[in-house]
Amino acid sequence: MNDDIRARLERFQNERLRQNARILDAGHRGINRFFNLDDAAYHDGALDARTKELLGLVASLVLRCDDCVDYHLIQCAKLGLTEEELVEALNVGLVVGGSIVIPHLRHAFDTIDVLLANASPAGTDL
Repeated sequence: MNDDIRARLERFQNERLRQNARILDAGHRGINRFFNLDDAAYHDGALDARTKELLGLVASLVLRCDDCVDYHLIQCAKLGLTEEELVEALNVGLVVGGSIVIPHLRHAFDTIDVLLANASPAGTDL
Protein backbone atom coordinates (compact mmCIF):
# COMPACT_ATOMS: atom_id res chain seq x y z
CA MET A 1 0.00 0.00 0.00
CA ASN A 2 2.76 2.47 0.90
CA ASP A 3 4.41 1.81 -2.46
CA ASP A 4 1.21 2.86 -4.23
CA ILE A 5 0.99 6.03 -2.15
CA ARG A 6 4.69 6.74 -2.67
CA ALA A 7 4.17 6.37 -6.44
CA ARG A 8 1.14 8.69 -6.23
CA LEU A 9 3.22 11.32 -4.44
CA GLU A 10 6.07 11.01 -6.95
CA ARG A 11 3.62 11.42 -9.85
CA PHE A 12 2.04 14.40 -8.10
CA GLN A 13 5.38 16.13 -7.58
CA ASN A 14 6.58 15.46 -11.13
CA GLU A 15 3.30 16.56 -12.71
CA ARG A 16 3.14 19.66 -10.51
CA LEU A 17 6.62 20.70 -11.64
CA ARG A 18 5.83 20.03 -15.29
CA GLN A 19 2.48 21.82 -15.22
CA ASN A 20 3.80 24.82 -13.28
CA ALA A 21 6.68 25.19 -15.75
CA ARG A 22 4.21 25.24 -18.63
CA ILE A 23 2.02 27.82 -16.89
CA LEU A 24 4.96 30.07 -16.08
CA ASP A 25 6.38 29.68 -19.61
CA ALA A 26 3.21 31.35 -20.91
CA GLY A 27 4.70 34.57 -19.54
CA HIS A 28 1.44 36.07 -18.35
CA ARG A 29 2.27 38.83 -15.90
CA GLY A 30 -0.83 38.32 -13.73
CA ILE A 31 -0.31 34.57 -13.45
CA ASN A 32 3.40 34.99 -12.69
CA ARG A 33 2.62 37.60 -10.05
CA PHE A 34 0.11 35.29 -8.39
CA PHE A 35 2.62 32.42 -8.32
CA ASN A 36 5.22 34.76 -6.78
CA LEU A 37 2.68 35.98 -4.23
CA ASP A 38 1.78 32.40 -3.34
CA ASP A 39 5.44 31.48 -2.87
CA ALA A 40 6.22 34.57 -0.78
CA ALA A 41 3.23 33.98 1.50
CA TYR A 42 4.98 30.96 3.04
CA HIS A 43 8.33 32.63 3.83
CA ASP A 44 9.24 33.49 7.41
CA GLY A 45 7.68 36.72 8.60
CA ALA A 46 5.68 37.59 11.70
CA LEU A 47 4.71 33.89 11.47
CA ASP A 48 7.40 31.34 10.73
CA ALA A 49 7.25 29.10 7.65
CA ARG A 50 6.27 26.07 9.76
CA THR A 51 3.18 27.84 11.10
CA LYS A 52 2.27 29.12 7.65
CA GLU A 53 2.49 25.63 6.14
CA LEU A 54 0.22 24.31 8.89
CA LEU A 55 -2.25 27.09 8.08
CA GLY A 56 -2.06 26.12 4.41
CA LEU A 57 -2.61 22.48 5.35
CA VAL A 58 -5.71 23.27 7.40
CA ALA A 59 -7.13 25.52 4.67
CA SER A 60 -6.46 22.83 2.06
CA LEU A 61 -8.23 20.20 4.13
CA VAL A 62 -11.24 22.44 4.65
CA LEU A 63 -11.31 23.29 0.93
CA ARG A 64 -11.09 19.54 0.22
CA CYS A 65 -8.14 19.77 -2.17
CA ASP A 66 -6.08 16.57 -1.98
CA ASP A 67 -3.34 17.99 -4.23
CA CYS A 68 -3.03 20.97 -1.88
CA VAL A 69 -3.07 18.71 1.19
CA ASP A 70 -0.23 16.66 -0.33
CA TYR A 71 1.75 19.78 -1.24
CA HIS A 72 1.52 21.23 2.26
CA LEU A 73 2.26 17.88 3.92
CA ILE A 74 5.39 17.55 1.77
CA GLN A 75 6.43 21.08 2.75
CA CYS A 76 5.70 20.35 6.41
CA ALA A 77 7.82 17.20 6.23
CA LYS A 78 10.68 19.18 4.68
CA LEU A 79 10.42 21.65 7.56
CA GLY A 80 10.61 18.82 10.10
CA LEU A 81 7.11 18.94 11.55
CA THR A 82 6.23 15.92 13.64
CA GLU A 83 3.31 13.56 13.23
CA GLU A 84 1.84 14.97 16.43
CA GLU A 85 1.96 18.52 15.02
CA LEU A 86 0.42 17.43 11.72
CA VAL A 87 -2.36 15.45 13.39
CA GLU A 88 -3.20 18.37 15.65
CA ALA A 89 -3.45 20.70 12.64
CA LEU A 90 -5.59 18.16 10.77
CA ASN A 91 -7.88 17.99 13.79
CA VAL A 92 -8.43 21.75 13.51
CA GLY A 93 -9.30 21.27 9.83
CA LEU A 94 -11.74 18.51 10.72
CA VAL A 95 -13.43 20.63 13.38
CA VAL A 96 -13.70 23.62 11.05
CA GLY A 97 -14.70 21.64 7.96
CA GLY A 98 -16.86 18.96 9.53
CA SER A 99 -17.40 15.38 8.49
CA ILE A 100 -17.26 16.20 4.77
CA VAL A 101 -13.46 16.47 5.07
CA ILE A 102 -13.08 12.91 6.39
CA PRO A 103 -12.24 11.41 2.95
CA HIS A 104 -9.51 14.05 2.61
CA LEU A 105 -8.36 13.30 6.14
CA ARG A 106 -7.93 9.66 5.09
CA HIS A 107 -5.90 10.82 2.10
CA ALA A 108 -3.76 13.00 4.39
CA PHE A 109 -3.00 10.14 6.76
CA ASP A 110 -1.90 7.92 3.86
CA THR A 111 0.44 10.69 2.74
CA ILE A 112 1.74 11.23 6.28
CA ASP A 113 2.55 7.53 6.62
CA VAL A 114 4.70 7.61 3.47
CA LEU A 115 6.40 10.88 4.41
CA LEU A 116 7.20 9.61 7.90
CA ALA A 117 8.58 6.36 6.48
CA ASN A 118 10.78 8.45 4.16
CA ALA A 119 12.01 10.53 7.09
CA SER A 120 13.00 7.49 9.12
CA PRO A 121 16.52 6.02 8.85
CA ALA A 122 15.09 3.00 7.01
CA GLY A 123 13.09 5.21 4.62
CA THR A 124 14.10 6.50 1.23
CA ASP A 125 13.72 9.90 -0.36
CA LEU A 126 10.67 10.63 -2.44
